[in-house]
Amino acid sequence: MQSAAATIRAISATDHAVWLDMWNAYCAFYDVDIPERVTESTWQRIIANDVPVHALIAVSGSTGAALGFANYVVHPFTWSERPACYLEDLFVYAGVRGSGIGRALLERLIALAEQHQWARIYWLTRENNAVARRLYDRFCQADDFVHYVVTLDIALHKW
Repeated sequence: MQSAAATIRAISATDHAVWLDMWNAYCAFYDVDIPERVTESTWQRIIANDVPVHALIAVSGSTGAALGFANYVVHPFTWSERPACYLEDLFVYAGVRGSGIGRALLERLIALAEQHQWARIYWLTRENNAVARRLYDRFCQADDFVHYVVTLDIALHKW
């Protein structure tokens, strides 16, 4: 998919350096410290052909510079015979936010869902991420589900 501002395509192994730079900026935005081995494992899963983890990359239509990415997981869905897609990470460089790159990444993911007949795409963001929520609200409204997370590395010691 191409727009005046960006080309959206599947990420490839040659995109490692730019993905890593964006990944590090994404992690900094969310103030998380992902161990290097986990980052490398994530990248290896993205580029593997036999793992359901994938990524799209947005690159400038004029310069080819990386602008953003979407990491997603396609998985079986118990409420349908068709798979679901979890948009795990969506990132756009701060300097180009508001220019349609995030929208283009979401539109490309929706096109993939239609092409492959996925049952749904879902994602989450922080409640106070107003910029992202303005974009997401253009596609759908947040549902009334409450998100719970059990972090096993910690929880195992509490039980």
